Amino acid sequence: MRVHVVSDVHGNSDALASAARGADALVVLGDLLDFVDYDEPTHGILADILGPGATTEFARLRSEGGPGALREFTQSLWADVDDPRGRVDEAVRKQYGRMFAALGAVEVPVWLMPGNVDVPAMWPEFLGAYPHVVPVDGDVVEIGDSRVGFVGGVPLPPGVEPRAGVFRSYMRGADEFTAAVEALGEVDVLCSHAPPAVAELAYDVVARTHELTSPALLDRIRATRPRLALYGHVHAPLTARTRIGPTECVNVGHFRRRGTPAVARW
Repeated sequence: MRVHVVSDVHGNSDALASAARGADALVVLGDLLDFVDYDEPTHGILADILGPGATTEFARLRSEGGPGALREFTQSLWADVDDPRGRVDEAVRKQYGRMFAALGAVEVPVWLMPGNVDVPAMWPEFLGAYPHVVPVDGDVVEIGDSRVGFVGGVPLPPGVEPRAGVFRSYMRGADEFTAAVEALGEVDVLCSHAPPAVAELAYDVVARTHELTSPALLDRIRATRPRLALYGHVHAPLTARTRIGPTECVNVGHFRRRGTPAVARW
């Protein structure tokens, strides 16, 4: 069975609509939304509401800012905006309308998992029109002859809990994320948005940051030895693939930039 896998779509609806061409199924590992567009500061929800200058400074502080600088800047951005949560939710719904329409054009089954730049609580507003698009998070499904497990979102460091903000990003407490990983049991293919906690898989050579990873995913790979571990989240990884024992770990690529899916045969 030929399966196309994408992650970090970030608003690239045109490429998403054709991502399953030639495949028997499409798997999306999260981040449908383009909230902060690092490649094109005039694009993305943040720029739509606050202008491209906000995106440029956000990107700079993300790679160069000191501790707490990005959080302080983000909080200051919304101080003079009337109903910032409402405006962001409106922009998210508008963008999801385009993204789910693109998934609706796909002619094979789609398994859709949320990334950290997603608001899965809004998905039921769109999914009813597209019955071939199946949301998965904490689920194990049969795709071809393989058991495939899915864990969405990104874990925060231990002791840090998710905060309510203007944008409801899908960040999860470490304990919650670990429990979701452990609940999958043994699978043939382990799908997540975040990579396992291996330093070279986490480092983004463009942003010059170590992205959040999951020790629980690394422990699960070592314990159950799935054939494949597929993930995204790190747009320009130092290492895109490695092996942990017999498990091939693959970053499926920054689909927003590449526009082409990874191909797997299960």
